[in-house]
Amino acid sequence: MADGSQRVAVIDIGTNSARLLVAEVRDGRVSPVERRSRVTRLGRGVDLSGRLSAEAIEDACGAVGEYVEAIGELGAEKVDAIATSAVRDAGNGSAFIAELRERFALSARVLDGAEEARLTYLGATSEQAPSRPTVVMDIGGGSTELIVGSGAEISFHTSLQAGVVRHTERHIDSDPPTALELESLAADVRGLIESAIGDARAEEGIAVAGTPTSLAAIEMELEPYDPNRVHGHVLALPSIQRMLSRLASVPLAERIQIPGMHTERAPTIVAGVVILVEAMRAFGLERISVSEHDILYGAGIAAARPMDFPHAL
Repeated sequence: MADGSQRVAVIDIGTNSARLLVAEVRDGRVSPVERRSRVTRLGRGVDLSGRLSAEAIEDACGAVGEYVEAIGELGAEKVDAIATSAVRDAGNGSAFIAELRERFALSARVLDGAEEARLTYLGATSEQAPSRPTVVMDIGGGSTELIVGSGAEISFHTSLQAGVVRHTERHIDSDPPTALELESLAADVRGLIESAIGDARAEEGIAVAGTPTSLAAIEMELEPYDPNRVHGHVLALPSIQRMLSRLASVPLAERIQIPGMHTERAPTIVAGVVILVEAMRAFGLERISVSEHDILYGAGIAAARPMDFPHAL
């Protein structure tokens, strides 16, 4: 474009949701043109069966088809389609990627944990690079990325087999969950985090994805959801713990009625909040900043200027 910007499109095919970003990118700054999200729960049952179900694939393809059509209408110089934990873990993940190519002429790529961490950190810190060691927490459907960095440099990253879909299926059978289920879930997550982070330390934290954005919306009782108010909202640990108690104490039918609660995220929000609480405790954080700038932003920046952002961490 004349002003030096590029219009890029990113489709993120995650374990819990499929998302679209079409944006103008210039000098590492992202200006969204269109953002969409649909909960597909592509990763349902993968933890148990090791495969993507036919129904889940159809739901994900429904969202992807809608996004491909939108990209055609909006135009984009570059298109990047990325898939994460569920596709990475599933025995038929490569068949799903082949189906996307066949049905939509879409060349999706499956990110490994290191690339997912790099793009997540890039997106979360694109507005302002942190001056102090900061952990970026991305709680997904099948995995949770913890990335510590300062400025543009990443000093630590890990991809945990902990996610809102995976851990809901592993530990929660009751509605509402029992105290024993919650304790088992928390102990499982705590063990995964403690064994992974070693001596990694952070002084500040940024949280991206549906769990923290939902908590921000609930705390502010946003109806409808307003990304501009959610972005940059600070969540304090005591407030998060109070919201966890509230969310976990009522059945799903009541949980979806809580102001700010996105209906499709309600079935898995409890596991997500437990993961967030345990991650904050592990890093000794009393508060965390919520960001709307996540892996979509990072992938968009990398697509616009690939030579400036090499794939290696």
